[in-house]
Amino acid sequence: MSEAIVVPQRARWAVTAYFTITGAALGTWTARIPAIKQDLGLDDWQVTLALFAVAAGSVLAMQAVGHLVDRFGSARVLGPAGLAMSASLLLPGFATDLPVLLIGLLAFGAGHGTVDVAMNTHAMQVQRSYGQPIVSTFHAMFSVGGLLGAGVGALAAHASIGVGTHFALAAAALAAVSLLARRELLPREIPVQSSTSPQRRGISPGIVFLGVLAFFCSVGEGSMADWSPLYLHDVLETTPAVAAIGYAVFSAMMAVFRFLGDFLVARLGPVVLVRCCGAIAGTGLGIGLLLHHPVAAIIGFALFGIGLSCIIPQVFNAAGNRDPSRSGRDLAQVSTLGYGGLLAGPVVIGMISSWTDLSIGLAVPAALALLVALSAPAVRPR
Repeated sequence: MSEAIVVPQRARWAVTAYFTITGAALGTWTARIPAIKQDLGLDDWQVTLALFAVAAGSVLAMQAVGHLVDRFGSARVLGPAGLAMSASLLLPGFATDLPVLLIGLLAFGAGHGTVDVAMNTHAMQVQRSYGQPIVSTFHAMFSVGGLLGAGVGALAAHASIGVGTHFALAAAALAAVSLLARRELLPREIPVQSSTSPQRRGISPGIVFLGVLAFFCSVGEGSMADWSPLYLHDVLETTPAVAAIGYAVFSAMMAVFRFLGDFLVARLGPVVLVRCCGAIAGTGLGIGLLLHHPVAAIIGFALFGIGLSCIIPQVFNAAGNRDPSRSGRDLAQVSTLGYGGLLAGPVVIGMISSWTDLSIGLAVPAALALLVALSAPAVRPR
């Protein structure tokens, strides 16, 4: 096997490792939120403030890191960022009061946001080296990492392992993987600039539109996490055990079909895939809500997960390849808008539900998915 093939293969596994540890880091934090709340004596408002600190750190870092990635190369940013993200778990893990916790979570959010942009940018470079779709599998491994981090966190909580000890062990493991993966990243890619086309400045309308599509999908993803169990329990009057099935099925279907995404986009193309996925997500969830039955709702949540699974990877792929000379900045903008959807989605659904009912509130993500289907030509390669 030639070195030209071996190097991209090693880089692919390296990027896979970064997606996995980034998901695992987030899963590690979320799994121990109840323990941190109890240890520090926090109320619900203070926990909300802590969650906002993670989001604020991520968004602020995303705005700055895109330029650094384009200037120095994604590999040079990703290596230190992976170590910083891992180490940033230590401060919230050993926090003794709310101010220290907030500082630690701001740092953790910043590290997470920096790795997010750098690894997605490097994923585009690795995919160009391969010459075939591979991005969807990376996003699937982020989901696997999240499940891994949350699962280990649940075991640590069950074994009564302190948050500080757990986070220190997790940080060491994540940092070790980051160090190993860093050695296999590709060297900086130097895009070829056309002498007849001036360098683009500012944010193009096309990138903003892709960011809006990411926002629409993230609204749905965030809403499923917060509202699907309540819909099953409060509206359809199921047991708590049945209510938990809705989000579990949604998450499982999203992860499984992300592993199939590269196969599907290679055969259908990104436009047809996004159009079909948006239609499946919107109609599946909409019909599930209209039938007003627990089984129909759970099937609707599963179809919604199947539909959303392949859209975000294709949106990121379109943004990262639109202009390779500034893919870091473009991906940073799309990531920021997508993250905004995760934060705003549950709030918007809650407001609409308080004015009407939860069935109508959850119809909003279904409608947004149909809009994404109609907007599928935006992901066409340029």
